Amino acid sequence: MWLQIDITVPAAGIDLVCHEMTELGSAGITVEERALDTFVVPDPDAEIPESLTLKAYFPPDIQQAELVEQLAERLAWLATLIPGLDPVVPEIRRIRAQDWAESWKQHFGIQRIGSRLVVRPSWEEYTPEPQDAVLTLDPGMAFGTGSHATTRLCLEALAELYETGPGPQRVLDVGTGSGILAVAAALLGARKVLGCDIDATACRVALDNARQNGVERQVAVTRDPLETLEGDFEVVLANILAEENARLAAELVNRLAVGGVLILSGILNEKEQLVIDAFDSCGLKGPDIRRQDEWSCLCYRKGA
Repeated sequence: MWLQIDITVPAAGIDLVCHEMTELGSAGITVEERALDTFVVPDPDAEIPESLTLKAYFPPDIQQAELVEQLAERLAWLATLIPGLDPVVPEIRRIRAQDWAESWKQHFGIQRIGSRLVVRPSWEEYTPEPQDAVLTLDPGMAFGTGSHATTRLCLEALAELYETGPGPQRVLDVGTGSGILAVAAALLGARKVLGCDIDATACRVALDNARQNGVERQVAVTRDPLETLEGDFEVVLANILAEENARLAAELVNRLAVGGVLILSGILNEKEQLVIDAFDSCGLKGPDIRRQDEWSCLCYRKGA
């Protein structure tokens, strides 16, 4: 029996609340009758009401008491950023997996990101081209596909690095969550991918999804703090909030090899400058900025 949480959210705050639910370990999110998914761009002409009901689904083995405590903390913080958001923790209901997983199938189809990366739901048949790196997702298996543009922006930036030639071989995914970026890097050709996350559930799900996609030999996951990780990486990904990107600036750059690429996401447009200022003294080239909806992705390169 999965856990379902219904939250009424002002429309302007949907992306931010979705991001936080994903950080807490949500395995899938829908809004009203439309799935919010990393890979499906919402219809810009559709009318959006002032408030929407967000349904977040959590794996059955998650500690419910701990989840309630974390929800209370996150909602109290989000209420200071989103006018009209009620910080009261909603009721948590138990439902059968098929009650929500099946609903994804009408919204979630095959998506191509760049020329090589293909994202395929497990129930869709697909015959890959020779160069395709096919990432298989299964909401019913708690992949945690994400809920907004932040992951898509990261995937686009990552996929570009493998458009020609073998691409980077050592990749670090900070705040790996469900492991989608780590798995994508391995499928694209990285030989050594390390995902780090402070949440034990996220680490377990990330490893499960590496196995599901056949890249468990390339992908390792750790709960060790960023500052204790050894070695350097040709790509460092950090799809975390702007404030965390800024706070971890020095450690993120320290993990980056000379000539390496740093991809930062989870950044609201209005927080771009906060992150840029934090990395201004780090000696990096950039940033190249990508934007989708209210979110930004900053890409830097480390010079000699």
